[in-house]
Amino acid sequence: MGLSRLIDYGNTFCGQATMFSLDILLQPFTFDFMLRATVIALLVAIPTAILSCFLVLKGWSLMGDAVAHAVLPGVILAYLLGFPYIIGAFIAGMLCAITTGFISENSRLKEDTVMGVVFSSMFALGIVMMSKIESEVHLDHILFGDILGITETDILITGVITLFSLLFLIIKGKDLVLYIFDLQHAKAIGLPIRLLHYCLLALLSITIVSALKAVGMILVIASLIAPGAIAYLITNRFKNMILISLIINSLCAVLGVYASFFIDSAPAPTIVVMLTIVFVIVFTVKTSRNFARQPGHL
Repeated sequence: MGLSRLIDYGNTFCGQATMFSLDILLQPFTFDFMLRATVIALLVAIPTAILSCFLVLKGWSLMGDAVAHAVLPGVILAYLLGFPYIIGAFIAGMLCAITTGFISENSRLKEDTVMGVVFSSMFALGIVMMSKIESEVHLDHILFGDILGITETDILITGVITLFSLLFLIIKGKDLVLYIFDLQHAKAIGLPIRLLHYCLLALLSITIVSALKAVGMILVIASLIAPGAIAYLITNRFKNMILISLIINSLCAVLGVYASFFIDSAPAPTIVVMLTIVFVIVFTVKTSRNFARQPGHL
């Protein structure tokens, strides 16, 4: 009788411990703001993951950085004029991209040099403007993100932009791949090279705008570059690269938001830390394997 009662107590204790553990693990999802943060993190992760593959292969990492920083003056002007900041950010981003393309095509300067001048100038202008504006709106959220302050309207807008980006990539994906991998062949078969160039820039701008509220312009560059860079280290096939980038970016987005709840950190930087950890692991493993395959290595 004593043994059976002891077993019952043990089973009860294990059951309560399991329930307690599950309650702790599921605790973040009992808050509406955490659910909204997780949803918008996923919505941002999908287009940035796909676009990051194009940017890495095209060598446009600095272009993403340039556009992300250049939207600041557009955001502030939109606030002053009473427009939605998304409109100002998109216009400023496109202006930066078009200006960069025009100057590089009509001067001896290389594109990366022009991007450095244009984006640093626009970002500095935005910082000066921001320092002179007194408002109840925390414009710092545009810089660093405010994923825990996301509203249902923000989720709706981001979802629409994500859907538009996906539809565009599905329709024009093959043309963009050919444009990136074989520019001369794309010209030979009559593809509108200049139009594809600016469409890719427009897609980059609108994707950055959709990510502004979630991760901020300073951290969005990691979401645009790291997933594609990690996938590029893993595979040589473009379709596999897209799939791996999507999986990694989505998982890091969810885990970053989830982990930030327990370690009491900002979700956006935590997401970037997750991406950085994955990149370091993949790079270390690939480098070790390549070293092991070298002739003469024991």
